[in-house]
Amino acid sequence: MPGTAAAPEAQRARWAVSALFFLNGASFCAILPRYPELVESIGLSNTSFGLAVGLGPLGGLLAGLGAAALMRRHGSATVSVVAQLIASTTHLLVYTSASWLWLAAALMVATAADSITDISMNAHGMRVERRYRRSIMNSYHGWWSLGAVAGGLLGATGAQLGLPLWAQGTIGLIGFGAAALWARRGMLPGDDTTERAATTPPSTLPPAATALTASPSAASGAEIPADPRPAAEDAAGAAGDHERSGADDRGRAAAGGGRRWAGMSARSLGLILALGMVLVFAGATEDAGNTWGALFMTETFAATPFLAGLAFVALQGTQTVGRFLGDRIVDRLGDRRTARLGALITATGMSLALLFPAPVTALLGFAAAGWGVATLFPAAFRTADELPGLPSGVGITIVGWLARLGFFITPPLVGALADAFTLQRALWVVPVYAVGILLFSGALDAGRRGGVRTG
Repeated sequence: MPGTAAAPEAQRARWAVSALFFLNGASFCAILPRYPELVESIGLSNTSFGLAVGLGPLGGLLAGLGAAALMRRHGSATVSVVAQLIASTTHLLVYTSASWLWLAAALMVATAADSITDISMNAHGMRVERRYRRSIMNSYHGWWSLGAVAGGLLGATGAQLGLPLWAQGTIGLIGFGAAALWARRGMLPGDDTTERAATTPPSTLPPAATALTASPSAASGAEIPADPRPAAEDAAGAAGDHERSGADDRGRAAAGGGRRWAGMSARSLGLILALGMVLVFAGATEDAGNTWGALFMTETFAATPFLAGLAFVALQGTQTVGRFLGDRIVDRLGDRRTARLGALITATGMSLALLFPAPVTALLGFAAAGWGVATLFPAAFRTADELPGLPSGVGITIVGWLARLGFFITPPLVGALADAFTLQRALWVVPVYAVGILLFSGALDAGRRGGVRTG
């Protein structure tokens, strides 16, 4: 229950998962302030650079499809750590890129590994959250953002000091790899469905309510509705599905649900797609700072390497604060209302920065964008994982895969617009992304409608 101290094993696992989120953010984001050097050394235009960065997520789109199967076979803890080690190794290839093809290929492999790490560490984080029986997912993503800020500062400092790209990549591989292996020791043992299967003793509940407690929302602390029968009908198929380790077809698992289950399946699919679109626009907003922040500062204001790197740091810095405060905000307002307020902040901040361009207003605009999207990834992952009737890890896998579309589509789009006009004009897509978040944010909190506030 909220306010109850978690068991020591869960506390250790929370720190371990938080460490992995931190490493995942720091490892890749240390590269981003060095992008201007890579662009100059290879001799890339904005369009060709944006295409290389945009092709990178193709690896994530393909690899992410297999994340659920890997987790069922090896467990989310092992999969997340091994994939992070592969990602850190491949980052060295990004640093040492000598051609457009080399850069694009290295980014594809790196994002393939990152996609699997992203999905599996979120799945493991959900295991720990269920043991805590309260929201802690935003704090994980806060650690990712803190790692991103740390990585961004390391990269910006390395750029200012003239540290060779290969040297920064080697240091990152050794340091981040060793830390990932250390984090593995603290993660939860056992099957990933263990916490989902934790129920109230059957003797205290009628059979229908017992089936209900096998649903993801009940396992994560959602209140049981006053009349459990309709929700229990939806969860009955899911309970049997978990007993078969999620390997059976959902149609067979839901044989007792009849036409009512078929309707729920279609609704769940619609919600998954909407959640994916929220993350497409959230990811595209982050990409504005990740991929284009340093280049924007350099091209528009002739900023020094360190000042140029602060565009990314500003976005990730406010995102870090927003994520560490996010659990309290979400508990009070709900994921949906929090997302809508954030979208308004993003649109307002970036619009003012682009209407009145200056280094200070640009940094404030990127900071507003970071704050505005701070809670969206944990909110969408949580909602997807709590949708009734989906086997363990499937909701997160699908939504995470769809999120990669934002990182795939937007870099080439912004690069082409920057070459056709200017990068300043191209970044007007960010307020448009905020409108997209407003349109699809209604899907958030869908997994919590069994009795808690939805916002």
